[in-house]
Amino acid sequence: MAEPTTTDELPTLKVLLLGASGVGKSAIVRRYTDDDFVDESEATIGVDYRTKSIRSGGKWFRLRVWDTAGQERYRTLTRGYYRGAQGVILVYDVTDSESFDALTTWLSEVEAFCGAPAPIRLIVGNKTDRQRVVPREDGAAFAKRVGALFAECSAKEGEGVAEAFSELCGAGYPATG
Repeated sequence: MAEPTTTDELPTLKVLLLGASGVGKSAIVRRYTDDDFVDESEATIGVDYRTKSIRSGGKWFRLRVWDTAGQERYRTLTRGYYRGAQGVILVYDVTDSESFDALTTWLSEVEAFCGAPAPIRLIVGNKTDRQRVVPREDGAAFAKRVGALFAECSAKEGEGVAEAFSELCGAGYPATG
């Protein structure tokens, strides 16, 4: 089945990326949607989104990926974008244990602001190309404990990024159409 020439008729799926400032949310989005990486990027202010056509379960979808600011001062602004999300990717930096510890707070926000039905959740450890301080096993165990999917990636190297989105989309999107 060929990729559609127009995305106007495609069902749109909303995915949020959440996590502490500096974990690489924007880099993951850019790598996934544009297959590009910028080493030094500005912190996201508020929210930004990009779209990509994807195929999951034999159907085409328009994936709208929302990149949210991780800084505390923008949190009240970004919470308004949570509602209606079908998927949430919670990102931490494998070189920063504080970003991993903050996942519990981000999950609480998902539960408080996304509404029903609850979105599919994916925990992603980013920056696997660097010296890690958070073992893969810890990330996987946390995801299992909270009932989320788990993946790791390197937005810089491009490793695991597309697979993370495929994991999320394959977990429940075919049932939506």
